[in-house]
Amino acid sequence: MKANELKRGMIVDIEGVPHLIRQLEGKSPSSRGGVTMYKVRYINLQTQQKLDEAYKGDDVVKIADCMRMNVQFSYREDDTLYFMSTDDYSQYGINAEQVEDDIPYITDQLDGITALIMDDNLLGIELPQTVVMEIVSTPSSGGSASATARPKPATLDTGLEIQVPEYLTTGEKIKVNTVTGKFVSRA
Repeated sequence: MKANELKRGMIVDIEGVPHLIRQLEGKSPSSRGGVTMYKVRYINLQTQQKLDEAYKGDDVVKIADCMRMNVQFSYREDDTLYFMSTDDYSQYGINAEQVEDDIPYITDQLDGITALIMDDNLLGIELPQTVVMEIVSTPSSGGSASATARPKPATLDTGLEIQVPEYLTTGEKIKVNTVTGKFVSRA
């Protein structure tokens, strides 16, 4: 696959080791005849180390041979998170360290998760673009809602802290973007 076709969440084979694309950024030069460069941040799915690479748009990268499967979060036991296939109900476990950036967005029975599986091992997960979470604590607005919604801190049911508009109250369900970690809308 060419570098200009890469997307976040794809798994690339680098020297026989699967690497997950965490971040992808295209830089177009301002000079004549310049070539668009793509900066990619990978996570090595075996060692969890980060790797930064840069490619020209027509450079070729090898996509890893892995299976994508829809799963649902089941439970956590010690340092392992378990996911269940929505097709055949088989269970897959993954070390919490491997998905530590995703844990604040994982709620009980969360659907829409894509598992990346190679040789019957769960290598990583892709969360849906947005997840619904409940506000468990946030200060009261202390006045009437204004046309310009000032943000205030809120703690969600997984412990994640984000900024929300001041009109929201404890107990409300909201949508949160899993890429940016920001409030999207009421659920």
